[in-house]
Amino acid sequence: MCEKNGDVKKRRSNQADVPDNLRQEAEACYRLRLPEDFYQFWKFCEELDPEKPSDALVSSVGLTLVGPYDILAGKHKKAKSTDVDFNLHWRFFYDPPEFQTILVGDSKTQYHMGYFRDVPDELPVWVGANEAKKGCVISQVGDNVFAAVKLFLSKKLKEVTDKKKNAILKDIDEKLTRTAKELGYSLEQKTMKMKQRDKKVVTKAFHGAGLVVPVDKNDVGYRELPETNANLKKICKAIVDAPTDDERLKAFAPIQEMLTFVQFANDECDYGMGYELGMDLFCYGSHYFHKTVGQLLPLAYSLLKRGLFAEIIQSHLASRREEEVDRLAP
Repeated sequence: MCEKNGDVKKRRSNQADVPDNLRQEAEACYRLRLPEDFYQFWKFCEELDPEKPSDALVSSVGLTLVGPYDILAGKHKKAKSTDVDFNLHWRFFYDPPEFQTILVGDSKTQYHMGYFRDVPDELPVWVGANEAKKGCVISQVGDNVFAAVKLFLSKKLKEVTDKKKNAILKDIDEKLTRTAKELGYSLEQKTMKMKQRDKKVVTKAFHGAGLVVPVDKNDVGYRELPETNANLKKICKAIVDAPTDDERLKAFAPIQEMLTFVQFANDECDYGMGYELGMDLFCYGSHYFHKTVGQLLPLAYSLLKRGLFAEIIQSHLASRREEEVDRLAP
């Protein structure tokens, strides 16, 4: 289905014992490279539950391994549909193309964690978390999946009063901490590497995860939107709340003006401006902005040479769901 033959790489000492053909399949399905911690965490869950590693943390921690883990688990082989778009598989309503879901938690809030990449052909910069039922905000939870789950566990340990449940969680926490230390993964929520990436962020954007675009020594690459985030949200609200289509069209005027500014910016290689406006409108979440987002983001991504992200946003806008994001579900 997503097979792709590549050269069999020699195992490095810190490489997880996951067969090359499985690795290649997971990465070919998503057309994204997966970091080693992704595979190491699968091995960790396999040790906890050899039968069903994907569910190893469900009853205790409340997390399920999904997304590219479904390929390691062979779930895509059982899927009815053969033309699954993996870039929409477990893509929640507010997930930007930069975000790839790997773990899901409470379905009431649609809590999920995923890898965040600034560029599609590079490895993730960190693991983020979002609760789609609450909004678009993505928080940074570590630079690898062990750190992200450790943070989740430590919060859970504070909430759980039941002695038996607490003991089970402590046991998993100890195993996870030990495994991460042996493999040399940092368990900090914010590592040096993440702080360095923060320095490259040109604007936080509505989701708070920050946008990174190359800016040269002459300051070419990004120019600010003429509105603050608070004002842009007010403009968006006026459009969405407009009582008639006529009023809505009038309320769209400031956005139209910004689109003109974006064209000037693109002509002068400040691609970050259209990227920011497109992302903010996507994050606002109203279908009234889908057409504009569809004009802004695919272009911004192509200009930034992030072609896969352009494809993902187009697919997502055509099928943006609040529920049923598991595209392999029967």
